[in-house]
Amino acid sequence: MEALRLILLYTHLIGFALLLGGVVVQYVSGPLRINRPMLWGAVIQLVTGIGLSAPLRGEGEEPSPAKLAVKLVIAIMIFVMVFFSRKREVVNKGHFLAIGGLTLVNAAVAVFWR
Repeated sequence: MEALRLILLYTHLIGFALLLGGVVVQYVSGPLRINRPMLWGAVIQLVTGIGLSAPLRGEGEEPSPAKLAVKLVIAIMIFVMVFFSRKREVVNKGHFLAIGGLTLVNAAVAVFWR
Protein backbone atom coordinates (compact mmCIF):
# COMPACT_ATOMS: atom_id res chain seq x y z
CA MET A 1 0.00 0.00 0.00
CA GLU A 2 2.91 2.33 0.63
CA ALA A 3 3.97 2.10 -3.02
CA LEU A 4 0.45 3.07 -4.15
CA ARG A 5 0.42 6.02 -1.73
CA LEU A 6 3.79 7.22 -3.03
CA ILE A 7 2.66 6.94 -6.67
CA LEU A 8 -0.48 8.93 -5.84
CA LEU A 9 1.60 11.54 -4.00
CA TYR A 10 4.01 11.82 -6.93
CA THR A 11 1.13 12.26 -9.39
CA HIS A 12 -0.48 14.78 -7.02
CA LEU A 13 2.71 16.85 -7.09
CA ILE A 14 2.78 16.70 -10.88
CA GLY A 15 -0.79 18.04 -10.90
CA PHE A 16 0.29 20.86 -8.58
CA ALA A 17 3.18 21.72 -10.89
CA LEU A 18 0.91 21.74 -13.95
CA LEU A 19 -1.68 23.93 -12.25
CA LEU A 20 0.67 26.47 -10.71
CA GLY A 21 3.05 26.45 -13.68
CA GLY A 22 0.13 27.03 -16.03
CA VAL A 23 -1.01 29.98 -13.95
CA VAL A 24 2.44 31.57 -13.89
CA VAL A 25 3.13 31.05 -17.60
CA GLN A 26 -0.27 32.39 -18.62
CA TYR A 27 0.02 35.39 -16.28
CA VAL A 28 3.42 36.35 -17.69
CA SER A 29 2.83 35.56 -21.36
CA GLY A 30 -0.33 37.32 -22.36
CA PRO A 31 -4.09 37.46 -21.99
CA LEU A 32 -5.39 35.80 -18.86
CA ARG A 33 -7.12 32.61 -19.90
CA ILE A 34 -7.32 29.04 -18.72
CA ASN A 35 -4.79 26.86 -20.52
CA ARG A 36 -4.68 23.07 -20.84
CA PRO A 37 -2.02 22.49 -18.16
CA MET A 38 -4.20 24.37 -15.67
CA LEU A 39 -7.22 22.22 -16.51
CA TRP A 40 -5.28 18.96 -16.36
CA GLY A 41 -3.52 20.04 -13.18
CA ALA A 42 -6.84 20.79 -11.48
CA VAL A 43 -8.26 17.41 -12.55
CA ILE A 44 -5.15 15.51 -11.46
CA GLN A 45 -5.06 17.34 -8.12
CA LEU A 46 -8.69 16.55 -7.38
CA VAL A 47 -8.56 12.88 -8.39
CA THR A 48 -5.25 12.05 -6.72
CA GLY A 49 -6.20 14.07 -3.64
CA ILE A 50 -9.30 11.95 -3.21
CA GLY A 51 -7.13 8.85 -3.66
CA LEU A 52 -4.64 10.10 -1.08
CA SER A 53 -7.40 10.66 1.46
CA ALA A 54 -8.09 6.92 1.53
CA PRO A 55 -6.62 5.16 4.56
CA LEU A 56 -3.38 3.89 2.99
CA ARG A 57 -1.04 4.47 5.92
CA GLY A 58 -0.37 2.59 9.09
CA GLU A 59 -2.47 3.04 12.22
CA GLY A 60 -2.33 6.54 13.70
CA GLU A 61 -0.66 8.24 10.72
CA GLU A 62 -3.82 9.47 9.01
CA PRO A 63 -4.36 13.22 8.51
CA SER A 64 -7.23 14.77 10.41
CA PRO A 65 -10.67 14.71 8.77
CA ALA A 66 -10.89 18.50 9.14
CA LYS A 67 -7.69 18.97 7.13
CA LEU A 68 -8.95 16.62 4.43
CA ALA A 69 -12.29 18.44 4.28
CA VAL A 70 -10.60 21.85 3.93
CA LYS A 71 -8.31 20.56 1.18
CA LEU A 72 -11.23 18.95 -0.63
CA VAL A 73 -13.31 22.13 -0.55
CA ILE A 74 -10.40 24.20 -1.85
CA ALA A 75 -9.63 21.63 -4.59
CA ILE A 76 -13.28 21.61 -5.70
CA MET A 77 -13.30 25.43 -5.76
CA ILE A 78 -10.17 25.45 -7.95
CA PHE A 79 -11.58 22.80 -10.27
CA VAL A 80 -14.89 24.65 -10.68
CA MET A 81 -13.12 27.97 -11.30
CA VAL A 82 -10.90 26.38 -13.95
CA PHE A 83 -13.48 24.11 -15.60
CA PHE A 84 -16.24 26.64 -16.12
CA SER A 85 -13.85 29.36 -17.33
CA ARG A 86 -11.82 27.22 -19.71
CA LYS A 87 -13.57 28.36 -22.90
CA ARG A 88 -13.49 32.09 -22.23
CA GLU A 89 -11.14 34.16 -24.35
CA VAL A 90 -10.17 36.33 -21.36
CA VAL A 91 -10.68 35.61 -17.66
CA ASN A 92 -11.11 38.35 -15.06
CA LYS A 93 -7.78 39.13 -13.38
CA GLY A 94 -9.19 38.60 -9.89
CA HIS A 95 -10.65 35.24 -10.89
CA PHE A 96 -7.36 34.19 -12.45
CA LEU A 97 -5.27 35.27 -9.46
CA ALA A 98 -7.72 33.51 -7.12
CA ILE A 99 -6.98 30.24 -8.90
CA GLY A 100 -3.25 30.69 -8.29
CA GLY A 101 -3.81 31.89 -4.73
CA LEU A 102 -6.09 28.99 -3.84
CA THR A 103 -3.53 26.59 -5.31
CA LEU A 104 -0.88 28.03 -2.99
CA VAL A 105 -3.28 27.99 -0.02
CA ASN A 106 -4.06 24.32 -0.66
CA ALA A 107 -0.34 23.51 -0.71
CA ALA A 108 0.14 25.51 2.51
CA VAL A 109 -2.65 23.56 4.21
CA ALA A 110 -0.96 20.32 3.18
CA VAL A 111 2.43 21.39 4.51
CA PHE A 112 1.69 23.40 7.62
CA TRP A 113 -1.45 21.78 9.09
CA ARG A 114 -0.28 19.08 11.47
